[in-house]
Amino acid sequence: MNDDREARRPHGELVAEVLEVLWAAGRPLTAQQVKEALGRPPARTTVATILVRLYENGTLSRSRPGRALAYAPVADAAGLAAGRMRRELEKEPDRDLVLKRFVSSLSAEDEEALRQLLGEAEDGA
Repeated sequence: MNDDREARRPHGELVAEVLEVLWAAGRPLTAQQVKEALGRPPARTTVATILVRLYENGTLSRSRPGRALAYAPVADAAGLAAGRMRRELEKEPDRDLVLKRFVSSLSAEDEEALRQLLGEAEDGA
């Protein structure tokens, strides 16, 4: 017996695939265009729901070039990751401790990269 739940992929995986399609397109796409680019069967309504939720949380912008709404990412993957990190940090009352724990968990290479980036930011300020 085939269980529909086994055929479903995790929600986060589909969201990531939708974002990949939008980044690769380099232009706003409608829900139908995203569905077609995915090349497999999530329903257009499922794709539309994901696009609306990503728009509502600020991950996508939305325009109406014709009859249908079109969506585009507001940032690349690195920008979205940086935004998530910033939002998580803003939630914490003891930001210094969170930053200390974060830095202490970095590899030597990542720590050096962070030092270099902080130096560059300081020089540019």
